[in-house]
Amino acid sequence: MVSYISNEPNKQRGDDVFDERSPIYQQIADQIKNDIVSGELKEEQQVMSTNQYAAFYRINPATAAKGFQLLTEEGILYKKRGIGMFVSMEARDKLLQARRERFFEEVVEPMVEEADRIGVPLADIMKHIEKRKGQQS
Repeated sequence: MVSYISNEPNKQRGDDVFDERSPIYQQIADQIKNDIVSGELKEEQQVMSTNQYAAFYRINPATAAKGFQLLTEEGILYKKRGIGMFVSMEARDKLLQARRERFFEEVVEPMVEEADRIGVPLADIMKHIEKRKGQQS
C-alpha cells in the first residue's frame, strides 16, 4: 500500500471544511491554489488523486475531479498519464501574478478613489502604510 501522507492538504478532515459561499469544486481549486501560494505544495510535487481527495474530504469524486479540471485548464496542475496530477513549474508565479492584479483592482484602486473623494493625500496613505509595515517588522 502506498502512503500519500505528505501529499494531504494541511487541513482538518470533516464536514466543516467546505462552506456555502461557492461550489465545492471551486473551493477545492481555491484550497489547492492557496497551498501552492503558501508553499505547502511545491512545483512538480504530486497532489492527491481525485479519489483520495474525495475520500479524505468525504465528497463525490466527480466534484473533486471538477476542481482538478479547473486547475488543469488554468495550467496550475498537469497530468502525467498513469502516475497522477502534479503542480506545474509556473503555477506559483501565475497565481502570485493573478493575486497581485486582483489586489490592485479590488483593494488599491477603490482605496485611491475613496481617498480622492474624501481629500486624503497620497502622501498620507503612504505614511500610514510605512508606519504599519514598520509595526509588523
